[in-house]
Amino acid sequence: MKPIASLSLDLDNKWSYMKTHGDAGWESFPTYLDTVVPRSLKFLRERNLKITYFIVGQDADLEKNHDAIKQISDANHEIGNHSFRHEPWLHLYSKAELREEFEKTENALEKVTGQITKGFRGPGYSLSPTVLEVLAERNYEYDCSTLPTYIAPLARAYYFFKSPEMSAEEKEKRKKLFGKFSDGFQSLKPYKWQIGEKTLTEIPVTTLPLFKTPIHASYVIYLSTFSKTLAKMYWRTAVEMCKMTGTQLSLLLHPLDFLSGEDAPELKFFPAMNLAVEKKLEFVSEILETLTGKFEVVNMRKHADFVGREENLPARKYLEKSFESRL
Repeated sequence: MKPIASLSLDLDNKWSYMKTHGDAGWESFPTYLDTVVPRSLKFLRERNLKITYFIVGQDADLEKNHDAIKQISDANHEIGNHSFRHEPWLHLYSKAELREEFEKTENALEKVTGQITKGFRGPGYSLSPTVLEVLAERNYEYDCSTLPTYIAPLARAYYFFKSPEMSAEEKEKRKKLFGKFSDGFQSLKPYKWQIGEKTLTEIPVTTLPLFKTPIHASYVIYLSTFSKTLAKMYWRTAVEMCKMTGTQLSLLLHPLDFLSGEDAPELKFFPAMNLAVEKKLEFVSEILETLTGKFEVVNMRKHADFVGREENLPARKYLEKSFESRL
């Protein structure tokens, strides 16, 4: 039997990218969901893949997005919680603010999709002991907010470089965006957070074993703008290294993997947005063909259920001091 792997898509909307980037106009919540949702669903249907879409509660709360979001649930994909306001500084939230954030998101998603969310991914991989406490309180089954990579500070520096109008106050909020260098020392393999008497399965976003450089689709597509051949080689090497090390690969997709600058002119500053949609989809297709050839690909909840049955799954406490030392 093939080893298991999971596939998910963080459905960050146009306004959430603009907000994180500090751009004006996000307050009207401009959307591209009517474009990216049908396009991604068609792409997945043609490959017989069922995945997890992590959806922002604010989008589900707006009637203009209901049809697009309902299409996801109607196609039998899992719905996950990606916060309500999509602010990558959840570590600054109080427990009361987090409870409100989760409740509003859960209610909005259940109203549109009929699904009760059991999984969470923090925007910008934002996580804290308080977030874990609230997840446990609300009976979540899994989290997948960790990104074990050493290059997070470089990604953040690039983001700030592309955001020259951002104020010092806004930069302060984003000072942990994408994480810290020490995140690279985190495990690539699933484990359980021990939160009092409760446990929560953690499935990290997979990075290249040993080297811990990103391998999610957006990063590989970006590499292809320099050399498609080398990008393919990098991805195939990553898949083989995951198999060799027993790493259950969890691959992350983003809406921009299915869009070009013509679809969202406000986001042309993002890497690889100069590529035509057809070229992007062709490359994502090759990525998934390699993945499905080596792994059995499931959604995040099925992945969490699978690893949750392992008797020797490592458990970690979420104490503030030890948690912060890892972050």
